[in-house]
Amino acid sequence: MWKKLMGYSYNLISLAGFVLAIAGAGLIVVFLAIGIITGVENPYLGILIYFVFPGMLILGLLIVPYGIIRTRKKMLREGSVEVPPYPVLDLNEPRQRHRAVFFVLATVFFFLIIAVASIKGYEYTESTMFCGKLCHTVMEPEYVAWSGSPHARVRCAECHIGPGAEWFVKTKLSGLRQVYKVIAGTYPTPIETPIPDLRPARDTCEGCHWPSKFYAGKQKVFYHYALDERNTPREISLLLKLGREPKAPHAEGIHWHIGKEVRYVARDPKRQDIPYVAVLETDGRVTEYFADENPLSPEAVRKAEKRLMDCIDCHNRPTHIYRAPGTEMDENFVSGRIDPSLPFIKKVSVDLLSKSYKTRDEAFAAIDAGIHTYYRETYPELSRSKAVAIGQAVTHVQDIYARNFFPVMKVSWNTHADNIGHFHFPGCFRCHDGRHRSREGKVISKDCNLCHSVLDQKQENIPPGTRVTGFVHPIDIGDAVETTGCYECHQAGAM
Repeated sequence: MWKKLMGYSYNLISLAGFVLAIAGAGLIVVFLAIGIITGVENPYLGILIYFVFPGMLILGLLIVPYGIIRTRKKMLREGSVEVPPYPVLDLNEPRQRHRAVFFVLATVFFFLIIAVASIKGYEYTESTMFCGKLCHTVMEPEYVAWSGSPHARVRCAECHIGPGAEWFVKTKLSGLRQVYKVIAGTYPTPIETPIPDLRPARDTCEGCHWPSKFYAGKQKVFYHYALDERNTPREISLLLKLGREPKAPHAEGIHWHIGKEVRYVARDPKRQDIPYVAVLETDGRVTEYFADENPLSPEAVRKAEKRLMDCIDCHNRPTHIYRAPGTEMDENFVSGRIDPSLPFIKKVSVDLLSKSYKTRDEAFAAIDAGIHTYYRETYPELSRSKAVAIGQAVTHVQDIYARNFFPVMKVSWNTHADNIGHFHFPGCFRCHDGRHRSREGKVISKDCNLCHSVLDQKQENIPPGTRVTGFVHPIDIGDAVETTGCYECHQAGAM
């Protein structure tokens, strides 16, 4: 009788579903074990383990009852066997009891596998491997920059999502649109920044960098090398005035902004052109500053979106950092990776890095040929005596290109403005240009000493032992040192 009653459960569809479920579960276990034993990390392996194989398992479990229901309805229509309205279970009958035990154990096993895969899948979607390597071409610039950044041990999700379910859901829904664009090939090149719906930095950054732990200042030494034959070194030591506790009564320095409510209007999506700034004073008044050139009308200010300034408005490239060729060469000299005694090596390298190439291989070949040809033709004796140093220079210049230029995604070191400082991009000078004025006549100051003081400076036009009290430009440019922004000359990235 049991065989007749349960006959409708024996069909090809249910059998196929059961086999699919078993295969999915088995593959999850096997590939997880392989990953744990070998330690191999592969983004596509993660997709199989946490999404494809669990999908097979769940689909198989859905197919099994579908086949049973379909066959049962067919048997009812044909009237070939008496089929009761509900399954009959008699645990006193050994065969039924064994099948019931098997069904319970199989259900527990399958749900356990699904639970593990779901938890691990969630962790996987939060991993840097998932964010950076799965969409290799699209995210390569961001992943490479992250790998060499100060935040290289911080997962993408910790900054881009942060804690809490609300932003997790928002970000994952946004991620689905991004996945579609990658599959459809409609993603922008380069990836557009800033991200308009990025979570406020105060919800994420301050988990580690909380304002109460800010300290007053720190010394930083900047090394520069000239584009001349001797790669003449220059050195400037600055005291960066980071600022005391931002909410203290007399807070000052760079982080003064954190203790204030500052809102601004940007005229462009990149937030580089800022014609309006409003500061909420301690007494509750609002001081409004308007750009001297092409100011916004009161009506335009009223209608415009006023963004609340936060960390990311200055620290907009805290992780995805691309460096100018000149800066990279300076750091390679200081670290000893490139020999500064090679004549004109900085100029030759910067010139080669500043050219446009269609592919990385083309760039590598041009750098190799360009450097070797230059020394072979200009300094033939040195090209033989310094062959090892020249070869090392080629390798490191190629590495500079690989970390800062990505032709496929149309990304180079200056594609995205870096708002920290003002050397290569407007940065601070977007507001602190001396040309934002309030109705009362107050001006957003351009005074360098607001944020840093010169402690020492070493270069050819400063006699040894001279104590400098302000910045001395290596070339006498007259009043331009006060009236011109550094970035206006240095945006080419050569210095």
